This record gives sequence, C-alpha cells and structure tokens, in this order.
Amino acid sequence: MNGKVCDLHVHTYYSDSTFSPKEVIDTAKHAGLNAIAICDHDCVDGIPQCTKYANPAGIEIIPGIELTIEKNDEEIHILGYFIDWKARWLKSKLKEFQKSRIDRIYKMVDLLKKQGVDVDPREVFKLSGRGSVGRLHVAMVMLKGKKISHIQEAFNKYIGQSKPCYVKHLRFTPKEAIEMVIKAGGVPVLAHPSIMGKDEYITEFIEYGLRGIEVYHTDHNLGDENKYLNIAKKNNLIITGGSDCHGLGKGRILIGKVKVPYSFLERLKEEADKIKMKNKKL
Repeated sequence: MNGKVCDLHVHTYYSDSTFSPKEVIDTAKHAGLNAIAICDHDCVDGIPQCTKYANPAGIEIIPGIELTIEKNDEEIHILGYFIDWKARWLKSKLKEFQKSRIDRIYKMVDLLKKQGVDVDPREVFKLSGRGSVGRLHVAMVMLKGKKISHIQEAFNKYIGQSKPCYVKHLRFTPKEAIEMVIKAGGVPVLAHPSIMGKDEYITEFIEYGLRGIEVYHTDHNLGDENKYLNIAKKNNLIITGGSDCHGLGKGRILIGKVKVPYSFLERLKEEADKIKMKNKKL
C-alpha cells in the first residue's frame, strides 16, 4: 500500500447532498483524501464539475452512480464505479429515473397533506436544483418549515420505508441495475448492506454479476464490518468503503470519516478494465 486513502461514496447537490462540487472537493482535500468516488443517486451530473475542481487540488475523481432498486418491497442501492457516464443511452435511461423521482415527490407531498403536514413541492424542487430530487429534500423542507424538529424525524414518522407517506421508486430490479452498470463498463457494488438487512439476497445478486460489497460505511459498526468482510472473502467480492456523505444533509459532514486504502481503488480499476474489455468483445 502506498499510503494514499480514498472515500468511495460521496454525494453532491446534484442528488441529495447540501454540498456543491467545489465544497465536496475542498472538504475532501481538508480531510486528506487522495481520491473520491462521486456516486449521486440516479444521476451523473456532478462528475464533470467535481473533476474540474479536483484536478488542481490533486484529488482523483472516480465516476460513479448509486442506483435505487426494489426487491420484495425492500429498497436496495447498487453502486457503479468507473461507468462511462457520457454514454448517450445511459443518460437517456437516467432521464426516466429523474421523471420518476419528480412524480414520486408529488405523490409523497399529497400523502403528507393527508397526515396534516403541508409541504410545498416547489420548495422541494427549488432545493434539489438541477439534480435528482429525493426524500432528503422533502425532509429538509419540512425542517425549514418547522414541521419536524430534526431530519431523522421525517423518516421515522412520515417518509421512511413502511411509513405512511413513503412512495416506492420506479420499478427497477436488482438484475436490471447490475446489468446496467456492467453495460456502462462499470463495477457493480452493493451499497451499505447492513441498511438493506437482507444478506440472503447477496448470493442472488452475485449470480446477476455483482462484483463487490461496501464493507466500510459510516452506518456500519465493527460487527457489521467483520460480517461483510467475511462475506466478501467467501464470495471473492471486491471490498469497498465510503462515508456516504450528503454534505450537512445527515446533520454532520462525513467526508473522510471512512478512509479506505488506495489498493481498494486499484482493485476496482482492474475489474473495470476487465469489464470494459469484455464489453468490447461482445
């Protein structure tokens, strides 16, 4: 190992972070990171701006994405590393996701109104800007309007999974997400598996082409890390880790709270090269 460290799961305000690309890079540099992966939700718009600011700062940017999928009504996230984010077909597909996210917000706001909580959807979209709108934006507008006392209350009481105002995403299966990442030349990795809480799904995802698992995450305790490290080794999965920083969206700045060795990134690069080579032969 050469001493360099990475954070392989970072968001910008193009999805549901409060940080602009410049703020992401400035914070990453202050945290002593050598490389970060930009993994916005169903969106790649933050990658070019982050790259612009990262180059003079000496920080390497890994182009990534975080796709939201569902299985048996469970929400699951798949990370894709080293995707060809400029591919036209990919951007076209992501536009479908953007429309679905907008429709979802309107449905969520209607359900909140039935619960006696008025949220102006225009404020939600204003907050999300040009990127992917999501539940965190709704929660932030609720907090601003003093409908809740803290962000997590919105999820615990209203918009968390299985709560009265939760609305499902566009129907997108694990198989479709993993195949989409691979088609884009990327490496599919299961995000924060302890949050998913369905370890029995991992074997199925491997059959679809899953290549890695996010062992290290700010929501993983030592027991979680050891469990998923063993699962990764047993199934020959690539080990990754990241802070899942959303700026101040989760109440505190997380960039750099999870630092993984550069060797993790090198392993991802090797796998991405293999996938791209295989795609060329097809």
